[in-house]
Amino acid sequence: MNDLLSQTGLTAETLQLIGTYVLSAIAFIAILLVGRYVATWVRNLIRRGLKRPEMDTTLTKFAGNFAYYAIFLLALFAGLETVGVETASFVAVLAAAGFAVGLALQGTLANFAAGIMLLVFRPFKIDDFVEVAGETGFVQDLSLFFTRITTRDNRLVIVPNGDIFGSTIRNIFAHDVVRVDCEVGTDYPADIDETREVLLEAAQNVEGRVEAKGEQAALVALGGSSINWEVRIWARPDDYFRLKQELVRQVKYKLDAAEIGIPYPQMDVHLDELNGEADAA
Repeated sequence: MNDLLSQTGLTAETLQLIGTYVLSAIAFIAILLVGRYVATWVRNLIRRGLKRPEMDTTLTKFAGNFAYYAIFLLALFAGLETVGVETASFVAVLAAAGFAVGLALQGTLANFAAGIMLLVFRPFKIDDFVEVAGETGFVQDLSLFFTRITTRDNRLVIVPNGDIFGSTIRNIFAHDVVRVDCEVGTDYPADIDETREVLLEAAQNVEGRVEAKGEQAALVALGGSSINWEVRIWARPDDYFRLKQELVRQVKYKLDAAEIGIPYPQMDVHLDELNGEADAA
């Protein structure tokens, strides 16, 4: 054995060192393979567990991928430790890089965090009619960074999630029944009780409304040029826009039939002549 070692030029210490490195490399590869297997198993387990109708697909994929990379990164650090690599410096470098990237992408990260909150708390879902960040329309898609909204005139609006989560969210069709309003002003000479009966009749003529909720004709204000009313009925979300148009139509026809005017805004201007100008005249 010693003759063989002398012929190859290798010492016992060298062979032992090589054997140690080989075993460390094998352990490193084995840890990575096991870590990848465990990470894949956990990712699939999370996806199967969250694969429910009420869970968002984007959130399911994100949770699975996050668990996968977190476990694989831990396995990588453990493998580096087995080959004698100090991972503390790598962690410090990653922390510094993460801090720098976070400063550069703080707006994007804010949208990402807001997207997670929207996916978790679900203030609205796909196809809901919402008013968010100054935009109104139907939710077409909700991703981690932004939300796509289609307006009633078929325009696509992309709103960052940070703007949505940081503002008031109004989900107009969140409930099974929604109120339909029609604001109208009538002439001052018209009798209030008669006007109320006419407006209630107009509301009752709207077919398809939720009759169990009734109808109202509320006197809301005495304006500068008119007596202001608000006519209210209730509708299901799918019928909202159709019944809104029908309610306005019925109110106009019934007021015309009763000869109750809808006045234009008016302003009375009085001109008083000065005494000097009057004497000269």
